[in-house]
Amino acid sequence: MTTPIKTVGTLPIKAAITLTYMLFGALLNSVGAVNLLVVETLGVPREQAALLDAWKDMPIAITSFLVASLLPRLGLKRSMLLALAAIGAACLAMPSLQAFWAIKLLFATVGAGFALVKVSAYSMIGLVTRDRAGHARFTNLLEGLFMVGVLGGFLLFSQASHSPGTGWLGVYPWLAGLAAAAFVLLLLSPLDEGPIQSPGTTLREDLLAMAPLLRLGLVVVFLLSAFLYVLIEQGLSTWLPSFNQQVLHLPTAMSVGLAVIMPATTALGRLASAAVIGRLGWFAVVMTCLVGIAGLILATLPLTRGLAPLPAGAGWLNAPPAAYLLPLTGLLLAPIYPAINSAMLSALPQRQHAAMTGLIVVFSALGGTLGSFITGRLFAAFDGATAFGLLLIPTAALAVALTRLRARLSHA
Repeated sequence: MTTPIKTVGTLPIKAAITLTYMLFGALLNSVGAVNLLVVETLGVPREQAALLDAWKDMPIAITSFLVASLLPRLGLKRSMLLALAAIGAACLAMPSLQAFWAIKLLFATVGAGFALVKVSAYSMIGLVTRDRAGHARFTNLLEGLFMVGVLGGFLLFSQASHSPGTGWLGVYPWLAGLAAAAFVLLLLSPLDEGPIQSPGTTLREDLLAMAPLLRLGLVVVFLLSAFLYVLIEQGLSTWLPSFNQQVLHLPTAMSVGLAVIMPATTALGRLASAAVIGRLGWFAVVMTCLVGIAGLILATLPLTRGLAPLPAGAGWLNAPPAAYLLPLTGLLLAPIYPAINSAMLSALPQRQHAAMTGLIVVFSALGGTLGSFITGRLFAAFDGATAFGLLLIPTAALAVALTRLRARLSHA
């Protein structure tokens, strides 16, 4: 990774990137809570609600595929401002629309906006950090605070779920206000985008910038790893509220509320992982985490048998141990994604970061959609315990893929 031309005075733009990323974290990962709430308050069939992940993930994949390589030409900051304006307007309209089609449109807007935000943010990291160590630190910090945004979203929707009927839609104007604040901060923050510009390339060459990367074996193995990671993470996080309700027989508000443990532990894990990876190396950390994830799933499943609904008035402390044990997977999932992303981007020239990030976003979106869809179908065909137990298969596949990735990075 090349050293950026200017790194002085980067705090405002770092704050703007981080706030924007946190906001989209709250919106993207609200799909689990919204999935449950639209079934209960709008009468949407569970099979249709299960497609909400596709409404956000497919626009992420399509937008990233079509425009990621063009963002340096269009302007990273300008692209992020466009995403914030679109999502602010969509959130502001939600309380008055109160329809499932509007919720699908909202998630489509969130997905397309997140594609612009993530590609822009990851491309900006190289502009606001000095070296590989700084790149890894800020990547972990950004992804950690993304999970803090997810945590904030869970808390907002958990509180909103107590409102009668569709009153929970009142949370969206607050999110629109955050979008406006992030827009102003980003607009006023200086950023030199000169180092990522390639004045000698044509529009056609920019459009096809992803193609040469796909011919590299290293990139293919990395993308498979990112795909499998997101498949596991989305399968767990999206369906955790439904798991709490259907398998653990918890009330709806408690099911959504207890699910907040997973983003909380993920945020903690990402914020703390930089120091651990610095001492032990990324591969040792992520392989240990995968073993721990498998262990937590295997330990949780026997605890789901024979549970009865909680008595009226029971609180969180009366919830069964499984409600607290399974979300701890977030602590172990946390270091994997930023670690492999930073390792991959640091191995490439800075001018290729936008195209590489576009590929990361595309394959992450596909993994998220497939993970949520498969887990939802398994919920319907079997039960929640079996659905989560079968996530051990992609966990094992990810361990194999990461072993191959380490070997190829050592040769690169």
